[in-house]
Amino acid sequence: MKSTVETLGPTRVRLAIEVPFAELEPSLRKAYREVAQQVNIPGFRRGKVPAAVIDQRIGRSAVLNEAVQEVIPQQLVAAIQEHKVRTLGRPEVDNVEVADGEPLKFTVEMDVRPEVELPDLSEITVTVDEIKVEESEIDEQVNNLRERFATLKTVERPAATGDYVQIDLAATVDGQPVEGGTATNLSHEVGSGQLLPGLDDVLVGLSAGDETTFTAPLVAGDHAGREADVAVTVRTVKEKELPALDDEFAQLASEFDTLAELREDMRKRLHQAKRAAQLYSARDKALAELVSRAGIPAPEGVVRDEVEHRKQHLTEELEQVGRSLQEYLDLEEKTEEQVDAELAEAASEGIRVQILLDALAEAEQIQVSDDEFRAEIVQRAQRAGMEPQRYYDELVRAGAAGSVFGDIRRSKAIGLVLQRVTITDTAGNPVRVDTAEETTVVGEADSGGDGDGDGDGDGNGE
Repeated sequence: MKSTVETLGPTRVRLAIEVPFAELEPSLRKAYREVAQQVNIPGFRRGKVPAAVIDQRIGRSAVLNEAVQEVIPQQLVAAIQEHKVRTLGRPEVDNVEVADGEPLKFTVEMDVRPEVELPDLSEITVTVDEIKVEESEIDEQVNNLRERFATLKTVERPAATGDYVQIDLAATVDGQPVEGGTATNLSHEVGSGQLLPGLDDVLVGLSAGDETTFTAPLVAGDHAGREADVAVTVRTVKEKELPALDDEFAQLASEFDTLAELREDMRKRLHQAKRAAQLYSARDKALAELVSRAGIPAPEGVVRDEVEHRKQHLTEELEQVGRSLQEYLDLEEKTEEQVDAELAEAASEGIRVQILLDALAEAEQIQVSDDEFRAEIVQRAQRAGMEPQRYYDELVRAGAAGSVFGDIRRSKAIGLVLQRVTITDTAGNPVRVDTAEETTVVGEADSGGDGDGDGDGDGNGE
């Protein structure tokens, strides 16, 4: 095999590969054996059809093309290794020239990992919000907890916002009942807006036994888009009673003996949540600054494939809730081109970050131990509700096990970034990230793949 590599840009190369016909012979013999197993020719047992008969009945060119399909990926891998090409994404094979007795020639264009000049991490400074836990925030948490332990008490008065009512509904169009438009004994919180538009407005002021009618648009069924007359009958009105804020409530709603202890626990939890948000903010700002300083270009082919993947995922999610992409576009008041541009921007930024982290991991010789790999597999298996071994086996079958390695290594690289950059809050206080637990949390990968396209997670295409 002879091959040459041509640089098309900072993230794109073209390989020109020429394979002597003699090197095709093993694959050609294999192709004849496979075709012989597939065809049924009178006078010959399956698998025992001579090559000359296959040439006569099927055509030698068809067998040759079958052999070429096996040879091209093999020779491509050899050329990549020979030229030490650090591949990204899917290779695009083109200009295939094949003729009996002649060398096989073809070209391959592919994205490659650009050279990255890493900035000095110690020169990077980012500012994040100061952590403050206000008493009003604790009050809100306590009130939310009270809501969970609220009771409903029947009252003999008109309904008000915040009350719960038991109601019957019956919708008609032109005096005819709407299919599926009748419901009895529904529980509804007045003012929640959970049922039909306009319902909450007419419920306020109604007492048990009262009836009224209002109009509401129908969103489904044969009369979708039309206004329906909806009769509503109130069966009962109940008001919500919240438990008193005292030590007894603390004992009822938590493991604490006093309300003061409960509030202190909520303060700690709020602080932890804000600490996590602070670290995520520091991570995102630091990585954005590093990517900007490094001037990392985004490989066009990888971005294009990622946009296609994300768009397909969006379409599938919409279909699961009974909506089309066009309905989504109408709701968001966007064109498909605008959505494509947004997806491309997000994909481009994510890929740049991955390239940066891979370069940092290589420069710092970050390793992933067997224990770290196993722990990550166990965690992912638990989230997927699967046995770890089965989860790992499926990853291997999909050729995605290497992506887990890449994600772990990038996670460790993020931890290194946060330990070396300078982080301060808006009050001028230094923010330190020293614990392994914190660096693990903020280092968790957000993407679903390794960004390499070679399936091994190391980013070198080998």
